Amino acid sequence: MKKIIIDIGHPANVHLFKYIVRDLNKLEWEVLFTVTAKDVTISLLNAYKLPYIIIGITQSKILLKLIYELWLIIKYIYLLYNRKPCIIISRGSIHSLISSFFLGIDHIVFSDTETAIYINKITKILANAILTSDTYLHYYGKKQIRFPGYKELAYLHPNVFTPDESVLEILGMKKGEKYAIVRFVAWEASHDIGHSGISYENKIKLVKTLSRHLRVFISSEKELPEELENYQINIPPEQMHNALAYAHLFVGESSTMATESAVLGTPSIYINDSKLGYTNDLANYGLLYSYMESENDQIAAIKKAEEIALKQNVREDYLAKREKMLADKIDVSAFLIWFVKNYPESVKEVKAKDFDFGRFK
Repeated sequence: MKKIIIDIGHPANVHLFKYIVRDLNKLEWEVLFTVTAKDVTISLLNAYKLPYIIIGITQSKILLKLIYELWLIIKYIYLLYNRKPCIIISRGSIHSLISSFFLGIDHIVFSDTETAIYINKITKILANAILTSDTYLHYYGKKQIRFPGYKELAYLHPNVFTPDESVLEILGMKKGEKYAIVRFVAWEASHDIGHSGISYENKIKLVKTLSRHLRVFISSEKELPEELENYQINIPPEQMHNALAYAHLFVGESSTMATESAVLGTPSIYINDSKLGYTNDLANYGLLYSYMESENDQIAAIKKAEEIALKQNVREDYLAKREKMLADKIDVSAFLIWFVKNYPESVKEVKAKDFDFGRFK
């Protein structure tokens, strides 16, 4: 029996890799998630009944991160030595990269964050294969394999996801009623150093402005100011994509949720200084509007959000834009499953000049 370990540290990673488990289990492969717990990651793993073990918790302070990472490396080497997987899959975690390299275990990294500079440097050296979108802004040499899509299309492509409108009842909304989802992040990841996000004053202004035109739900990694507590969304984490799919608008600091909204055909306003290939690409399709963290850009983003909030029949317009985007992209989950099943032969095959990604549409 082949054994694979998937190392994750973010809720979006659960969605990204969940279909691999389903398909590889059919082949009687043994798949295990190792988890550095953050936010709703454990809740999602439980909701989808995925096998996992917790190896640690996410640390917010830089010094603690470094010390904790050393401990995780030792712990992870011991875990891999005992379980003896044939492949490690991750989004590029330091402990899994160093541990797999030390033990000579092949490591496939799915990378989409160009701003994770230090982790990306380690990934380039230690990973065996690096999967990135063809929109990715950096070049990693022979190890890099580009595909036409985004990680969010591994779990939100129409081949694998159909929105469930029962979420409207959970939200207390009626069909046709307009609502917006706003997302604030904690800015505690290593690639978040130097970011401050939307100011306190503009968070209040954004929510109050939108509330004049539609219902507002806030998803936040940090505790909300007292003035905004009543806007806190209260749904099971596995329902979030359904909520995004039926929203009139998304506004937030999270690149993942901004992209999720956009690929679902929900107008997405992204406020973040980070330059990412996939958000740039979605902006070209007219599905996402990108703003910097400067005061002027924050005000411009709020104005754009109000403009969209006031519009009627937004859904039809953005779903048409979504169809144009989907025509150019693949079902990333189907590609990822094929790549892992056939690894390492899949590396040579995908790099052939006549390789056709159309098989994964």
